Amino acid sequence: MPTASTGALAPSSPGREWWRSAVIYQVYPRSFADADGDGMGDLPGITHRLPALRSLGVDAVWLSPFFTSPQNDGGYDVADYCDVDPLFGTLADFDTMLERAHSLGLRVIIDIVPNHSSSAHAWFQAALAAAPGSEERERYMFRDGNGEHGELPPNNWESIFGGAAWTRITEQDGTPGQWYLHLFDKSQPDLNWENPWVWEQFRSILRFWLDRGVDGFRVDVAHGMVKEAGLPDYTPPANAGSMGGVALEPEIGAHASTEPPTPPYFAQDGVHAIYRDWHTVLEEYEGDRVLCGEAWVEPLEKLARWVRPDEMQQTFNFGYLETPWDAAALRTVIDRSISVFASVGAPSTWVLSNHDVVRHATRLALEGENLQGHGIGPKSSGIPDTAFALRRARAATALMLALPGSAYLYQGEELGLPEAIDLPDSARQDPTWFRTNGERYGRDGCRVPLPWEGTEPSYGFGPGAASWLPQPASWASYTRDTQEGVAGSTLTMYQDALAARREHDLAFGTLEWAELGQDVLAFRSGNVFVIANVGTEPVALPDGEVLLASADLIGRELPQDTTVWLRA
Repeated sequence: MPTASTGALAPSSPGREWWRSAVIYQVYPRSFADADGDGMGDLPGITHRLPALRSLGVDAVWLSPFFTSPQNDGGYDVADYCDVDPLFGTLADFDTMLERAHSLGLRVIIDIVPNHSSSAHAWFQAALAAAPGSEERERYMFRDGNGEHGELPPNNWESIFGGAAWTRITEQDGTPGQWYLHLFDKSQPDLNWENPWVWEQFRSILRFWLDRGVDGFRVDVAHGMVKEAGLPDYTPPANAGSMGGVALEPEIGAHASTEPPTPPYFAQDGVHAIYRDWHTVLEEYEGDRVLCGEAWVEPLEKLARWVRPDEMQQTFNFGYLETPWDAAALRTVIDRSISVFASVGAPSTWVLSNHDVVRHATRLALEGENLQGHGIGPKSSGIPDTAFALRRARAATALMLALPGSAYLYQGEELGLPEAIDLPDSARQDPTWFRTNGERYGRDGCRVPLPWEGTEPSYGFGPGAASWLPQPASWASYTRDTQEGVAGSTLTMYQDALAARREHDLAFGTLEWAELGQDVLAFRSGNVFVIANVGTEPVALPDGEVLLASADLIGRELPQDTTVWLRA
């Protein structure tokens, strides 16, 4: 089994493990870089563009799934957890990419999808061929139906993508059979984590990739896997986001101190035994390997249970991502995050965009409703002016990167990319779009392939014009080559912020709040004074050398929607 060289990776020390301070860049493989010109991003394309991430100044790369898959949900429907889908290349391509990343000093985290497999997986195909009650069926959540002839689903659960969460199969003899659970698309059957066989399979999967040299795993639906005994009926609250089944109003991330209702299919206590088991597997390997959970759990006090010392190292702070551009709300969620995660010895993480949410260069200025996972499109209300929205996004990024802990960036945000809103309906591919009959746009708008060079076909995404989702014509002004080395560009701001973050050790800083006004967030962290004007009126700046500004200053005044770092 090949093991990638650790190359130029910086060593860790107790209390300053790399993941406590890392800025981690999410690569969505199909949309990052295409080496062979088929319109689909791939592993050789990622390898080719890794130096650009090194020059950006990030510490690690997280790759969304590249495993063998029918691609019904962007690779989150895995048909083989230990191989590369031909769309993206080969295992040899993965090894080459990993070795190149390590040689550049970049660690690599990969996705693992344990809540469900693809219906094309050999495990599920064997379950379909086997009889009810068989060993093969017990690997998934098969149940007899309700009603006189089993014609009704076992309960009323709904899929995250819309519609029923149960699909009835036809047995081998042609008769209507059992139902299987799929909290996501019907091509994503839920695995049965009450079965020890499933535990053992995933231990082997973890070791397969750890043996190749990966530095850790981002765990998809880390709040899932375990279901409440008896599978009781449950109706989500009206304001539930599509990824969690719990209420996710913006103010929850900032103010909630009580737990919202817990769905019987998410955030069950039994998941913690799984992560304690995985923790012991990672401890078999050198190099501070990590688990980071995608856990849509509220409140933060409950989320912290995922990162206790013997479980995961990190979990995404979706409470922060969901918080609106409001000074009081932001200060509250920042304070709670730092306090809650510190109480279990974990770093807080910060994130503003990913492959499941509207890009923050659009989202933070939206005026209309924006439930998580529903997406936006040309018929949505309250779409902001792009320049205004980008100004706010840059200010939010400059604020986030000054906070202590670890931060996640989503590919393309360093270019200031907005959500791609005007995609033709015929091009859309998100399961949400189809399962809701076009009522929800879904997540395609944040997944459009990146623009690299403005004068090339597909803006340099690949060697030809092909692109699996169409790129907006306006993206010619966002390409990396038009921003590289340009003072004031979004790319330059990100590079400067990441360099200053490292130079001033802000990831290990301690916040000391200052009072500069109701609509102002101001704090000192070491020798840096950070001021974010979240209001509409300019704010007078104190004396101090400007280290970073998200927008041009007006003399010694900080304009609205602008963040500045001063030397304290």
